Amino acid sequence: MAAAYDRAADLRALDATFSGVRGLFSSGVTDLPRIFRVAAPEPVPVAAEPPSRATTVPVIDLGGGDRAAVVSAVRAAAAEWGFFQVTGHGVPEAAMAAAVESVRGFHEADGGEGSEKARLYSREPGKAVKYHCNFDLYQSPVANWRDTLYLRMAPDPPAPADLPDSCRDSLLEYAKQVKNLGNTLFELLSEALGLKPSYLADIDCNQGQIILSHYYPPCPQPELAIGTSRHSDSGFLTILLQDEIGGLQILHDDQWVDVTPTPGAFIVNIADLLQLISNDMFRSVEHRVVAKNAEPRVSIACFFSTHFHPASTRMYGPIKELLSDENPPLYRETLVRDYVARYYSIGLDAKTAISEFRL
Repeated sequence: MAAAYDRAADLRALDATFSGVRGLFSSGVTDLPRIFRVAAPEPVPVAAEPPSRATTVPVIDLGGGDRAAVVSAVRAAAAEWGFFQVTGHGVPEAAMAAAVESVRGFHEADGGEGSEKARLYSREPGKAVKYHCNFDLYQSPVANWRDTLYLRMAPDPPAPADLPDSCRDSLLEYAKQVKNLGNTLFELLSEALGLKPSYLADIDCNQGQIILSHYYPPCPQPELAIGTSRHSDSGFLTILLQDEIGGLQILHDDQWVDVTPTPGAFIVNIADLLQLISNDMFRSVEHRVVAKNAEPRVSIACFFSTHFHPASTRMYGPIKELLSDENPPLYRETLVRDYVARYYSIGLDAKTAISEFRL
């Protein structure tokens, strides 16, 4: 009689290498380890021809002179897609390129005992700087083919010396630039809700800033794996920079739509708490990253208020100025820390968390 499969032992063994998925790839693995095998792979659509304009994520030029037109475009994209790409954003392309290349360098450096990766490897919730393979490795039903460098930039930013040597300067500059872009977007989103430009900032939606730098090595059997499981984001807003490899897909009209990389653009998506406080005027949308047996993929995601200050007692519920007899509240109020705790207890799993806060 065959011995029962000990999944937990395999997970602990992966953790003990301090090298993550990149270490597996570097070792020359050709057979996908069992912990990464999805139970029932979702079909990955293969388009017979390039998607039409109607089935591509909107691209909005923030540098356009007509602010009313920009606000209108943001409103439509946030309501209909939950995702959009932005150009004319003011972030220097040199800062974007430097961040991607330094993150790539960090992830492609050797791991194992004594390495910088081993020094930073942690699952400690309170650590401001850490490296690991899958934040929910022990909760999720399937491990994702992905490693992550985690930086909590606000509140309580880390000491610069705590950041990896290889990407310290580039990520500090990048965080500053993307924080400015986030402030601009929160103004536009406030106006898109019919509120004063400072409204979302005034209720602290822009105060938390987490940067996750992901690395997806080539996968030996991509049809059996997933880069990132389908999920919606837990915070208010996410700004993503992806390289040219692609693999990000969003669920739109019950179909997976590729978010094709646009040179020089950022991808912006509405997260759960912004859907909650907008009372469904804006939508957080499920997305995933498919595994590929191609070049390594690098992406840098900046999450706003995904991890809010634990001492905050501010309750978040549907914005009262948006409510009426015809538009009653759809969600109960919550502390951000309570919402995020519920989200993390579930792990990456469709939109389960927000549905539990619905009235």
